[in-house]
Amino acid sequence: MSPRTITEPVFDRHLGDDWREQALLADVSAGLAAPPRRLTPRWLYDDRGSELYTEITRLPEYYLTEAERSLLRSAATEIVEVSGADTLIELGSGTSDKTTTLLDAFAAVDRLERFVPLDVSEQTLRDAAAALADRYPGLQVHGVIGDFVEHLAVVPHEGVPLLAFLGSTIGNLYPSQRADFFRSVADWLPDDGHLLLGVDLVKPVDRIMAAYNDAEGVTAEFTLNVLAVLNRELDADFDLDAFEHVGLWDPNHTRVDLRLRSLRDQHVSIRGAALEIDIAEGEEIRAEISTKFTLAQLDAEFAAVGLESVRAWTGDGDVALVMVRRSRPA
Repeated sequence: MSPRTITEPVFDRHLGDDWREQALLADVSAGLAAPPRRLTPRWLYDDRGSELYTEITRLPEYYLTEAERSLLRSAATEIVEVSGADTLIELGSGTSDKTTTLLDAFAAVDRLERFVPLDVSEQTLRDAAAALADRYPGLQVHGVIGDFVEHLAVVPHEGVPLLAFLGSTIGNLYPSQRADFFRSVADWLPDDGHLLLGVDLVKPVDRIMAAYNDAEGVTAEFTLNVLAVLNRELDADFDLDAFEHVGLWDPNHTRVDLRLRSLRDQHVSIRGAALEIDIAEGEEIRAEISTKFTLAQLDAEFAAVGLESVRAWTGDGDVALVMVRRSRPA
């Protein structure tokens, strides 16, 4: 892409003004009304939660963020070549910090026509889009304000797309949710399009668990903060001191299970959801899962919905970037 004048970003907005409020209400009503209780991980990331997550990514125990960043740097040129894309789409884009590595690689071979970031945070998306339009003059930035689970189908089909889903966010989905997501990808992808999936790989359990039970207690504060979100946004009265963070390893599903365990019998009012709940001592609220994958497991999940892997980059074996397309006839 030759240097040109800055192109003003355009945006599609698929979230109503009350989307967050209604989605939180629905999740809490469905997830906390009766045991086993669980919350959707997206509520971990309010302003304070996002600050804490940034701290987590800098902890010595937490390998994932820097491992993926390093792998992107080493593989970016090959990713551009293998994909044949001229359009980069990022799901859950946030600030698009890591994605600039891919954008630079596309720009270096004059193949970057457009960037389509999708995120639920409108202001973050608009700020990032403006910065990227300034950094890459002539780049068409088409922002989509939406949720990657609900709104993938309305992401515009423009050019030859590479759909990037990084950060091992796929690991936060339960198996049925992953199947639904991969199926939606298979339905959305054109024949010449690809998905670039970032995943955390299976490795020694003690190393995995250290990343979710860090010595400084930042992950514990991060998990407990979701109760502060409910107190603030749904007028709940959770006592954060009455819960402890618990990180468990589930070997049957090769995943970390992050939970909040009640330290005593307690009654909680969630007035904004018209919900009264009794939580017993030792009872747990599941806040997030983080699945770790093998490439063979991913291939099986892809095949079940009509996808296939084309190439995988694994670097030192901590994480992988997997290029995926719609299955071709044998």
